[in-house]
Amino acid sequence: MRQGRVHFHEELEDLTLHIQRMGIASRDLFAKAMRALVEEDTAQCDEVIAGDDVVDRFYVECEEKILELFALQTPVASDLRLLTVILHINLHLERVGDMAVNLAKITKLAGGLPRSQTVIQHLEEMGSIALKMIEASMDAFARRDLDLAQTLPVMDEPIDRLNRNMLSEVMQIAGDKRMLEWGIRMHVVSRQIERVGDHAVDIAEQVAFLLTGEFTEFTDASHPELEDRLT
Repeated sequence: MRQGRVHFHEELEDLTLHIQRMGIASRDLFAKAMRALVEEDTAQCDEVIAGDDVVDRFYVECEEKILELFALQTPVASDLRLLTVILHINLHLERVGDMAVNLAKITKLAGGLPRSQTVIQHLEEMGSIALKMIEASMDAFARRDLDLAQTLPVMDEPIDRLNRNMLSEVMQIAGDKRMLEWGIRMHVVSRQIERVGDHAVDIAEQVAFLLTGEFTEFTDASHPELEDRLT
């Protein structure tokens, strides 16, 4: 029995390392999508779209491993909590990969259209913050750092603010039809980047749950008036 528990915890440690590697893969894919956007690099866009298969493999392997551990072992409360947290993080990281693919596809669709350098700079700023948020949330998980996890909502505030202002920036370039078409596509990009930040916050919430045993939402999407006070 004792030997079985030792093997279980070895499997659990391997699973933890697996999700950390997936975090790196998701982050790198999103970083490449942001570079492709800023540089208008369609070759990099194609690499991002193809690279999503790597993230998806991580996702499937992680889910299969978790189900196997549930089926073959009897996790105690703390181990069960870790497994459910990894299951949630796995989903959020897979979605980050999807956001990267969406960015790459939109960048390709917007190719050849006139661009606003101001909008690009703001999107680049949002992307830079989102990347730091992914790193911070996964670092909080690796180090079991509650204080770091609780900083994620504050890190997210500039992304939310820039996203809310993006529509007005697009409307300022509405005089040029082709520029407006590009701007509308960039408004969608802004929303995708904002969602990456949300996924990072969600991962941090899972870290807090892992460490405290209590799940608390860091932000309250059901009360948008609270967000309005931040503007």
